[in-house]
Amino acid sequence: MAEDWSRNDVLAVLGGGTMGAGIAALACERGVTTILCDASPALAAAARERVEGQLARRRQRGKVDAAAEAAALGRLTVSAELEAAAPAALAIEAVPERLELKRSLFERLAAIAPDAVLASNTSSLPIADLAAGSAHAGRLLGLHFFNPPGAIALVELVATPATGAAALARARALAMALGRQPVTVADGPGFLVNRCARPYYLEALRTVAAGAAEPAAVDAALEAEGFPLGPFRLIDLVGIDVNLAVARSLWEQAGHEPRWRPSPIQEAMVAAGRLGRKGGGGFYDADGAPLPLPAGSAAGPAVVPLGPEEIVTRVAAQLVNEAHFALEAGVAAAADVDPAMTAALRWPRGPLSWGEELGRTRLVALLDELAGPGADPVYRVAPSLRAA
Repeated sequence: MAEDWSRNDVLAVLGGGTMGAGIAALACERGVTTILCDASPALAAAARERVEGQLARRRQRGKVDAAAEAAALGRLTVSAELEAAAPAALAIEAVPERLELKRSLFERLAAIAPDAVLASNTSSLPIADLAAGSAHAGRLLGLHFFNPPGAIALVELVATPATGAAALARARALAMALGRQPVTVADGPGFLVNRCARPYYLEALRTVAAGAAEPAAVDAALEAEGFPLGPFRLIDLVGIDVNLAVARSLWEQAGHEPRWRPSPIQEAMVAAGRLGRKGGGGFYDADGAPLPLPAGSAAGPAVVPLGPEEIVTRVAAQLVNEAHFALEAGVAAAADVDPAMTAALRWPRGPLSWGEELGRTRLVALLDELAGPGADPVYRVAPSLRAA
């Protein structure tokens, strides 16, 4: 298995939905011969249309010219047959997040493309579970692109103990050929970025649930700090049900870690059919006006609500805390945390540098205050943060 990526190497993308088509469009534009496979002729045709549409929008924005667009499409083959992936040096699946579907796909693909690296774009399933019991675990890994793949520069490279060095090297070489920034992270709930981003949503939700601020006030404070979207606007955009499903999945994978417990506010909103922008209203209506929370899902408003700086510091404290827990778990190198978070999420700063800026002593004191006399485990301080 070659460890580099040559101009003659072929990438196979399995699944032509939003992510699969986005990866394929990026690869074609970057000069990589790409085979895009989907499960039926109709799905394959729709996948081609998505790639064509993405490249056309790039041309309309002046990112590529007509000649480059045509050349990119000339590098694309679309098929309804998995056997078309046989020439692949690396094959990445971007099919729905169902464990058995992905495992079955990899077993079929392993026989069709015996020399290919087998990569998953999963954001929520452990790579070890995908590789469990497989005779091909040495060439299986995670290669997690962020949405949209053509705009977000970061790719998480996720290995299991069984993943071979040559497979990792080839996946890294592909990421670099695509102009992406690969960061090596350990397998585990949320990998690095989604794990360290959990408090952005969950602490915002806890702040509102405690009656300390309204969703619009939290969003305004964090957007003024430089975040592209406040947590409640972002949840509405993604879908309250989707964000809740991710929260539940990661909480279960983490053995019901209290810090990651899903929010009752989201549970109540999904139960009421309020899913965000896609339907039923969310934290805001279609015009962006705040909507009331479901009855009983949050405490009454505080006598003196938190000001913007206090809101930001409260969320920051948990972001810094989670980053320290991630380092203690060996999820990534300390030098990679801030660059990964800012590249993937376009945050104004990473959690580790933010912790230094705000002062660790101050953050530990705030977390201890939030934990209260009952030592609420949600606010347990990472030992490395307390010891600093």
